[in-house]
This record gives sequence, C-alpha cells and structure tokens, in this order.
Amino acid sequence: MTTTDLRTSVADAELWARVHDGDGDAYAQLYRRHSDAVLTHCFRRTAAWDSAEDATSMVFLETWRLRKRVLVADAGSLLPWLLGVANNVIHRHRRSRARPRRALDRLHHLTERAGEPDHADFVAQRLADEGRMRLVREALGHLSRTEQEAFTLCVWAELSYVRLGHAG
Repeated sequence: MTTTDLRTSVADAELWARVHDGDGDAYAQLYRRHSDAVLTHCFRRTAAWDSAEDATSMVFLETWRLRKRVLVADAGSLLPWLLGVANNVIHRHRRSRARPRRALDRLHHLTERAGEPDHADFVAQRLADEGRMRLVREALGHLSRTEQEAFTLCVWAELSYVRLGHAG
C-alpha cells in the first residue's frame, strides 16, 4: 500500500474525531489532504496568491482553534466545511483590509504603467493570474455575497448542491 493509499484510506470524519482529541498527526493528514483545494479556492476568491496563502493559513489555524466545538455531521469529506470557513476568513479579511488593499492596488497599477519588467517568470505568471482573476472577481462583484459564494463553491470547487449546503 502506498503513502497515498494510506492517507485516503482513513475517512475525514475519523481523522476529525482524532483531531477533536488533540491529535496533531491526524490534523496534519487533513491539512495535506485538503490544503491545495483550500488554497485554490482562496485564490479564486481573492485573485492574489499572497492573500490566498494567508487565508489558507488562517483557515487551518481557525479550524484547529475550533476543533473542540465543531462536530462533523457528514461522514464524507471535510472539504465543504473548510471552504465555508475559507469564505468567512476571506470576508473578514476584506472588511478589515479594504482601505490598505485599495492603496496597494493603486500602487500595483502605477508600477505596471511604468513598464518595469519583471525578471522572474514565476512572479510574472502570478501577476498575470492575479490580473485575470481580478477581472473575474469584478464580474462576480455584480452578484450578491451569497451568489458569489455559491458560484465559487459549485463551479470552481465543483461541490454538488448537497455539499454546498454543508459548506455554509
């Protein structure tokens, strides 16, 4: 049996029960299992890799902090709940950081207009991703917060409507 087989052979609900009792190894396993999906979801919601990475960290910090108070009702994946936590983290972050973020965006646009070349392909790709995602986020901005969250969870995270209910 491979490491991947071992990681997915234990159900999320069983791991969460162990996490509830303070098992850090079980929590690390859940993190490895779901962190990429949470990061991708956060990037799609924020259009910025740095913000997505910060939000992902906050999601897992928050879930660890709440481990004693949260019981998992579904024997399936914890991912819908984690994505719901991510939505809340992002919403709180936007409220608390709106003004400084607008200033940083203005500075970013000034830098782009100056035509300064970016010498790292990785950084250039990240900025391009962020630019495209900002356009998508702008289009999504015409929807209500609830509609935006439903869109990101159903379309981008590919959750079923049933799983969407668990994210919420």
